[in-house]
Amino acid sequence: QVQLVESGGGLVQAGGSLRLSCAASGRTFSLYNMGWFRQAPGKEREFVAAINWSGGSTYFAASVKGRFTISRDNAKNTVYLQMNSLKPEDTAVYYCAADRRFSGDSLSVGETYDYWGQGTQVTVSS
Repeated sequence: QVQLVESGGGLVQAGGSLRLSCAASGRTFSLYNMGWFRQAPGKEREFVAAINWSGGSTYFAASVKGRFTISRDNAKNTVYLQMNSLKPEDTAVYYCAADRRFSGDSLSVGETYDYWGQGTQVTVSS
């Protein structure tokens, strides 16, 4: 069982930056692939970014590529989402998720993940 807790959300002006953190419980964090997803009001959940268990591979949605980066610190059981050049359309609840069964493009699919955090709100004002 893995418990995930996101933090770092808030209100920021367009063009600004935020760094989200997702802290995981347990001693096997380094075995898990980690993903970030988001859901805006009235919209379906969408993939944002993912990083494999070692940190050697990262994946991004086209809408955030070049603006967001994902990283992990296995010693701290934490994955990060650095969000730069934020746009109003980035406004959403952001969720982190954990998986240890799949790899590659599967990490962009929400159904891949077994564990989810409670989410953190990101609001970008224009």
